[in-house]
Amino acid sequence: MKRNWRRGFGARAAAALVLLVAAMPAWADFGLLNMTEGVTESSRQIYDLHMRIFWITVVIGLVVFGAMFYSMFRHRKSRGVKPAQFHHSTAVEIVWTVIPLIILVSMAVPATRVLIDLEDTSDAEMTVKVTGYQWFWGYEYMGEDVQFFSRLDEASNRARQLGSGIDPSSVDNYLQNVDRRLVLPVDTKIRFLITAEDVIHSWWVPDLGWKKDAIPGFVNQTWTVIDEPGVYRGRCAELCGRDHGFMPVVVEAVAQDEYEQWLAGQRGDDGEAARTAAVDGDDAGARLAAR
Repeated sequence: MKRNWRRGFGARAAAALVLLVAAMPAWADFGLLNMTEGVTESSRQIYDLHMRIFWITVVIGLVVFGAMFYSMFRHRKSRGVKPAQFHHSTAVEIVWTVIPLIILVSMAVPATRVLIDLEDTSDAEMTVKVTGYQWFWGYEYMGEDVQFFSRLDEASNRARQLGSGIDPSSVDNYLQNVDRRLVLPVDTKIRFLITAEDVIHSWWVPDLGWKKDAIPGFVNQTWTVIDEPGVYRGRCAELCGRDHGFMPVVVEAVAQDEYEQWLAGQRGDDGEAARTAAVDGDDAGARLAAR
């Protein structure tokens, strides 16, 4: 009877494993389940650190649970095995102290290097002040006389209202778009000064590799160098209040000459004229200035 039950259980387990493997290609991209590798050196260092620790924990899990299951099967009571009577082993205690110490040091050293590097804002080529408000972001390009607010885009804002009758799936980048993007140059060391006007927020763009709290009365700083032009999206990562879910972050990284052109279009009356022209006309330069 026991033998039949074991055979039945084994057959069901094998069938379940086959079905699981067969269904794997239909799953979503496995990369979506992992953290993003990002587009900065810092993000890649953090990603490598994450994967190193992940595989260390996988090996530890396999060794520990493998030993447990082997011991439970091999030394089970039905085989007539008698429990060992020893209660102390100096050699074993040394081994299970030294091995975890080596593992911890192998994780702590590279993690400390990355943390120290993230705090090193020296030699920055430009500075952007980021201020969190309830519930939008303010950006100031220090020393450039350029600052603006960045809010949830109008299409998402209308669709999110109760009774709007708008299908959110019909809105591009629903709740992930803003009316004005933070435009930054690539291959430039950028220092961020991050604070808040009212409550605690957290400025987070996963592709940059870090997030930083925005705290009223306190200025945090960090930096980045973006390697690839593109649009990178993030959001407030701190549960800051009623409209916490409606303050996305959109960073547009462009080439240095394009950034200079955009920055010139944002200053003073020229910037306002360019933004007005962008609304009324099709001029590409004006549209760039209005971003």
